[in-house]
Order: sequence, then C-alpha cells, then structure tokens
Amino acid sequence: MLARLQRGVMLMLALVAATWLLIGWSAGHPVIGVLGVMLISFGYTVVLAAEFAMLVCVHGGDPTPRARCGELVRAWLSECVVAWQVFVWRQPFRADRWPDVPGRPGVRGIVFVHGYVCNRGLWSPWLERCTAEHRPCVAVSLEPVFSELDVYVPQIEQAVARLECETGLPPLVVCHSMGGLVVRAWLAATPGADKRVDHVVTIATPHRGTWLARLGRTANVLHMRSSSDWLAALKAREAATLAARFTCFYSHADNIVFPPRAATMAGADNRHLRATAHMAMAFHPQVVAEVARRIGGGDAVA
Repeated sequence: MLARLQRGVMLMLALVAATWLLIGWSAGHPVIGVLGVMLISFGYTVVLAAEFAMLVCVHGGDPTPRARCGELVRAWLSECVVAWQVFVWRQPFRADRWPDVPGRPGVRGIVFVHGYVCNRGLWSPWLERCTAEHRPCVAVSLEPVFSELDVYVPQIEQAVARLECETGLPPLVVCHSMGGLVVRAWLAATPGADKRVDHVVTIATPHRGTWLARLGRTANVLHMRSSSDWLAALKAREAATLAARFTCFYSHADNIVFPPRAATMAGADNRHLRATAHMAMAFHPQVVAEVARRIGGGDAVA
C-alpha cells in the first residue's frame, strides 16, 4: 500500500511541476516556471534543514557531544541524497525488486525491519548483496502504515519463524528507526522470543522516544513520543537483561530521533556514529561491518 501511495505522490508532484513550467513558459516567464519546478523537486531539502535546526535546539544537556557546524552540513547534504534515493526511487518503485532469500540449514539468516513511512524497499542495497551472497533474509513491510505498533507484532513473528524453520538457527534482526520498537514489542509479547533471535541491531531507533514525535498525530507516532505511556508500558514488560542482546547505533546528527541519547538503551552496546543523519545511518560502513561480524559471514553483506 505504501509503495502505491508514494508512487501516486511522485506522479502528482511531477504533474504539478510540469503544469507550473508550462504555465510559466506560456506566460513569458520561463524563470518563474523553472524556479517552481526546483521548489517542487527540492523543497524537501528545506524540511530536512528545519529538522537539523530543531535537533540543535533540543540537544540540551544530552551527554552526547554536540555535532559541529561542518558535521551538520555534511550530514544534511548526505541526507538530501539518501532521502531522494529511498523515498523517490527505492520504496515506490523497487520495493519488490529484491525478494527474500530462502534459508538453508545451518546458515544464519537476517530479518530486516524498516521504520516509519517506509517499506522493505529501504533495504534494497542490503537485499541485493544478500541475494548475491546467498545469505538467507526476510525483509518485512509493516502495514497498515499508521497503526499502533503492537499491530505489527505478528509480522515479526512470521518473519522470525520462517527463518528459524528454514535455517534451524535463530536469525539476526536488523532494525531501522521505528522497526526497533516493533521488535521490542514482539519480544515483550512473545514468551521465549529472546532465545529465538541471535542478536538485535537497531539503527536510529527512538528507544526513549523522540522530541520530533510531538509534531505527529498518527497512532504509531504517538507511541514514539518522549516518555509516552506506550514506551513506559513496554519497558515495564521487558526483562532487565534484554538490553544486553541489543547493539544500538545512534548519532548526534540524527534529524529524526533527538536528543541523541533517545536512540540508546541502558545496558545495550550503544555505538555513536558521527555526522550521520537518520536515513543515512542505515547504510553506514560501521553498521554494515557490525552486521557482517554478527552474521559470521565476513564481508557477506558489506
């Protein structure tokens, strides 16, 4: 459903841009027409810049070192490119280009879980490499898109159970953003689930909520607000030792999950990525290297 929605949005924006250009050109104002097309095509970069401004203001007393101005600019430029790749190309048009890789006995698999307003297309570079290396993997597309986070729990169960059955081994679970909270909800709701996963790697997951969620109104965004009732209830259901099974990547330049400490868990292996924005963190070399190490496949997913 999300892929269809995003394709529709891309088509609508393309029509608006073409109409704007045609009207401007016909009226003898080609510059205005071109400027309108540029605004429609690159207006999202202004929104990203506003998010970076907010993260600077909200940092407060967070113990993570503040990002320097140059680091923020580099992170913003990189995010402009990655966001275009993900939301304009991979998710609307390539979500099913790389299917799941069937499991083989004795070869550990990977479950990929995306974040808010994303689908399995986010993981296209990962899935392409897993296909080339015959690495078993399942990438879910969490739907309905704007539901409560607990609704997604059966989809995680299905993905984990599939790789368990096909490989005979508990899979590694790799999550981006909201996906990490969904996996935590599955772990809390499923007896013995902690023994059914090898490890959980979260990337930019709002484990403690995020300040930015106060600007949203959908059910899953409400759950991701800082100190939300849902997060408190989730933590109350979790075993005290659960965090030891998590590696959490976070950044002082994350334009979605801030302040930075929000993407960490007490007792987890928390790893800071400098000058890396929210979407770009999913493809950071240190993240790729850690997954490769955990999966025991050398550079199989690098």
